Amino acid sequence: MEVRTVALRAGEAYTVRLAGRGARGYVWTWRVSGDADAVEVDEGVAAPGPGPAAVVPGGVVERTYVVRGRRVGGRARVRFAQVRPPYPEEAPYDEFVLEVEVTAP
Repeated sequence: MEVRTVALRAGEAYTVRLAGRGARGYVWTWRVSGDADAVEVDEGVAAPGPGPAAVVPGGVVERTYVVRGRRVGGRARVRFAQVRPPYPEEAPYDEFVLEVEVTAP
């Protein structure tokens, strides 16, 4: 699991790119903890991964998420987890944590 820390100004966006495995039944989910109103998370447009696997069925499709700072002074932790919804008891295949501090513009 990768953990990354960023400082965002209110209104500033940070893009997170994660490798998708949708052909294998996995989806990325996210949960915001801490000051949940300090950030906003939106799903961006999916893009094929680099290289020849991008055109092969079952190839990696990169998922993009935009995390935007909202409330000055807020601290939030966004946990992305790659899971298979039909199997909620399974541990996530992959995880990524983004720790965000929102500063004045």
